[in-house]
Amino acid sequence: MRTAGVHSFSVAVLLVASLAGATEERDRYWPTWRGPDQNGVSPHGDPPVSWSETENVKWKIKLEGRSLASPIVWGDRIFLLSAVAIDEAAYSASQEAAAEKMERRQWPPAVEPVRQRFVVQARSRKDGSLIWEREAIEQTPHEAHYIDSSFASASPVTDGEVLLAHFGSNGLFAYDLDGKPLWDIDLGDMRTRNAFGEGASPAIRGDVVVVNWDHEGDSFIIALDKKTGRELWRTPRPGEVSTWATPLIVESKRGLQVVVPGTGKSRGYSLETGEELWSLSGMTVNTIPSPIYRDGVVYLASGYRGNMLQAVAVDVAEGEVDGESELLWQYERDTPYVPSVLAYGDQLYFIKHFRNILTSLDARTGEVVFNQQRLDGIDNVYASPVAAAGRIYILGRGGDAVVLEHGREYKLLAKNVLDDGFDASPAIVDGELYLRGREHLYCIARDSTEPASR
Repeated sequence: MRTAGVHSFSVAVLLVASLAGATEERDRYWPTWRGPDQNGVSPHGDPPVSWSETENVKWKIKLEGRSLASPIVWGDRIFLLSAVAIDEAAYSASQEAAAEKMERRQWPPAVEPVRQRFVVQARSRKDGSLIWEREAIEQTPHEAHYIDSSFASASPVTDGEVLLAHFGSNGLFAYDLDGKPLWDIDLGDMRTRNAFGEGASPAIRGDVVVVNWDHEGDSFIIALDKKTGRELWRTPRPGEVSTWATPLIVESKRGLQVVVPGTGKSRGYSLETGEELWSLSGMTVNTIPSPIYRDGVVYLASGYRGNMLQAVAVDVAEGEVDGESELLWQYERDTPYVPSVLAYGDQLYFIKHFRNILTSLDARTGEVVFNQQRLDGIDNVYASPVAAAGRIYILGRGGDAVVLEHGREYKLLAKNVLDDGFDASPAIVDGELYLRGREHLYCIARDSTEPASR
């Protein structure tokens, strides 16, 4: 089921030419909001275990605007997206009106749109100073967003050559890492369920960019040429409604696949042609968690008005998935609504709904390692858990954080608090932990009193 703009030969050429020059440099940094392997893990990171406003804060800077976009890191730079209201008073009034609706239990508590500057920034890892800033576009969004969301909730992505800044209905913009505009494209206006807002980030592999466009209209998935923005293929997703998951591109015996979860069906597509390879039902309403991949298996999760986590063997999945060789196992308890799953070693970690209950499963079998574990000090969680150096890092919306020891038993290493709230997911590079709060960007790094854990 492919439509206009299919250039399968050119996609194959782009993939072969670009992947041939791939290096391990990607693993050193944090090029997507879920890290170098899109699973929440930093292979070489070793950030501090403990921090506070007076401990292990290398620097802290005030940010302009509102955004749930996670920071990404490449080289000596941190890349950020924000939406900055032209009339801050009008935007604040719209937020206050939404809060009053929530207090009166009127649904949805939507923040009505006011004109915004959609901003892309590169900041120094050394001190957080601004290296460059670009205004991608200034306009009034066509639709409101949920009170806890923003007009800039999709995270940037880079491969070390091109930086993609996705503002959804307000456009997809490509830059080089020095801020030179390369191309931009308008994919239309998305209509989200209950005006919850937009949030799915792009995916990139080789010279191919993939954007999923699930909404309360004609949903589709599209592939673009990374260097020009030219459409390579577009595949309809009939019957799909709003989702917020970032597509995942994985290797399989059938070639590179794009995996996209959905309320109707989760699907795998050929990256080369856009052809649907397999599909599987079972996700819940409002699919938000992004899929992750480990050793030939893709893990799909959702947790609103139900619970589901599925393990799909992408090498053999074909057509309507129903056999045990394709669907290896599924788990139907305490799955996440907003945060994505973390895959670390042989274990999966995930948070119930967006509350403070943690579960760990054996990734191979789906058997419970531990569950119903309450995260003391944390209430609600939007940020996805991350890991490095044998530790799990989980941020709460109220500024609290816990650090756990990775393993078969729950072991708390530290509880930490900062004077900000956190909805964006952390980034880990080397010995640094980058935390984007609602008002500040923090760089957490060891001072001279805390040794590394090598």
